[in-house]
Amino acid sequence: MKSSRFLATFAALLTLICLATGVDAEKPTPGYNNAIPAEIMTPDRVETRIGTLEFFDGLPSRATAQKVYDNLDLIRGVETFLNGIPAASMEALRRGMAGMGADSFNKVMITDKLLDSNPLLLTGNTDTVYCSVFLDLKKDGPTVVEIPPKCGPGTVNDAFFRFVTDMGMPGPDRGAGGKYLILPPDYKGELGPRVGGIEAEVDGERYYVSKSTSYVNWLILRGFLVDGKPDAATEMFKKGLKVYPLARKDNPPRMVFIDGSGKNFNTIHASTFEFYEELHDVIEREPVSMLDAELRGLFAAVGIEKGKPFSPDARMKRILTDAAAIANATARAIAFQPRLEGIHYYPNSAWVNVFVGGSYEWLRSGGKGGRYLDARTLYFYLATVNTPAMVEKMVGKGSQYAGAYADRNGDYLDGGKTYKLTIPANVPAKDFWSVVIYDPQTRSELQTGQPFPSKNSKRDNLVRNPDGSVDLCFGPKAPPGKEANWIQTVPRKGWFVILRLYGPLDPWFDKTWRPGEIEPTD
Repeated sequence: MKSSRFLATFAALLTLICLATGVDAEKPTPGYNNAIPAEIMTPDRVETRIGTLEFFDGLPSRATAQKVYDNLDLIRGVETFLNGIPAASMEALRRGMAGMGADSFNKVMITDKLLDSNPLLLTGNTDTVYCSVFLDLKKDGPTVVEIPPKCGPGTVNDAFFRFVTDMGMPGPDRGAGGKYLILPPDYKGELGPRVGGIEAEVDGERYYVSKSTSYVNWLILRGFLVDGKPDAATEMFKKGLKVYPLARKDNPPRMVFIDGSGKNFNTIHASTFEFYEELHDVIEREPVSMLDAELRGLFAAVGIEKGKPFSPDARMKRILTDAAAIANATARAIAFQPRLEGIHYYPNSAWVNVFVGGSYEWLRSGGKGGRYLDARTLYFYLATVNTPAMVEKMVGKGSQYAGAYADRNGDYLDGGKTYKLTIPANVPAKDFWSVVIYDPQTRSELQTGQPFPSKNSKRDNLVRNPDGSVDLCFGPKAPPGKEANWIQTVPRKGWFVILRLYGPLDPWFDKTWRPGEIEPTD
């Protein structure tokens, strides 16, 4: 009796399991002794966006295998482009600076007359004196950077645009100046600095010590205007900036300053097949340890591997050419039609945060969501320099940014139309604020009849409204009486804008102050 009851219960339980798993205990799948769940089977024909895929009992036909391999190589080519943007962008910067003559630690490109719209440089500003130096730690070993007092924000980034250390006001010297020591990735000594650096004594002298993950590193310093002019910052750098190998500290070479203002040069990575060649040069030069195995494996899947030539055959070159075009379009969608959560500063506003996620390491949800890949792509497709000072709440220090690619109605900004942007009074910026407009093609300053497509609260004699606000005007021609507040645009070209606050104050962070929307006035 008990046995019969047990068998009945077991049979009922087995039936429930079969129903729950989709297995029909009564009807074996053809070719099998038992019913096989449909979701683990592969039909003989599968319709997909890449076409019909054909199989014999789950075995792909030769045509199907070729089709999916082409697709796989395309996918990996797209992902290599999107994930490789930081490295390719840094390489393009290095090449551009070297082409200007800034090809050694003691050769500095300086925009002593500010950065105008002639150079192609991702969303550079027209408001500070730039000093740009490339370090080669493989060639020169541990390298010293002496920065003068009152230096503005400065940063060292590695060859993948990762943060190494800050200098100047947001750095450990807090604007007092000091000596920094940058160690190469293969340094094996006693110093073990954390990210951002430590203060330590080396050979009897005090340094702020950092260790990079790469041989090539970019040092970028900024000097603020005084009375709206760059002269004081230029003099500060030319008299006080020194860069030299630690091994040559007793007799450092003379610094050479190369004027970058008004010059035409390119620092932007390719958007075509040549992108992969730029990336290969980086991988070949840098230590294997610079990137993790996952990223190295992705790049190697398309033929970019340290110690091996990058020489794709005709088939692979065609695929990578397509991949670059698709990836470039994807990066542009991420940048100019963003879908990232939290990108908008305010509800129903065009103002966006170009540094989405609040992490200079591009970690999502504090790391629980892994790497915020699209946020990283967005930023490095549009900009350079990676520092915590851009994302952390540093009241009165560092800088904050807001971008807009559309007007109040959500339409792209058109260079043939006229617009107005109101900057309310009491802008929460201890140092100054500025508005610069850019070309969506080059992501560099828009080239117009004005050398500086911008307005700056210190440099420009802006006309203010009775309440202290400022109405900026944009268009191909200045509205009558608005010339002082006018930024020129180009018909049949788009444009976008970045608002910068240097030394941002609490009302920016708590959003009790906000800029107006860009209003069409045609």
